[in-house]
Amino acid sequence: MATDPRSPAVAVGLQGSRCSGCAVTAYPADDACPRCGGPADSAVLQGTGTLWTWTVQRYAPKSPPYRMPPDGFEPFALGYVELAEGLRVAAVLDVDDLDGIRIGMPLTVTAGDGVPRARPTTPGEEGS
Repeated sequence: MATDPRSPAVAVGLQGSRCSGCAVTAYPADDACPRCGGPADSAVLQGTGTLWTWTVQRYAPKSPPYRMPPDGFEPFALGYVELAEGLRVAAVLDVDDLDGIRIGMPLTVTAGDGVPRARPTTPGEEGS
């Protein structure tokens, strides 16, 4: 993920790919189309979408690869976000209230080390 060095929270976009033949979009980026096998070109994805489905991880994942945080394990939500481009991306949901998660809620997805992360989209970000 590329970010503006002056504002690390501002995402430039997810790095995906788009097939030059059938126009299928994929994330993460791949040199070949998952549908037709043709060549795919690099594409920056908007990173905005809506929550398609989700679950809460209430126990610590197996280690390795999971690393226990210094403060111990805290339950977290994991969901699929349907991006504006029509594909679904698995992401950790960075929300303040696990009980406030709703299918269809607007989210912004960013990539980083490991699994992408999604947070609620602020009204100013919608449509941008």
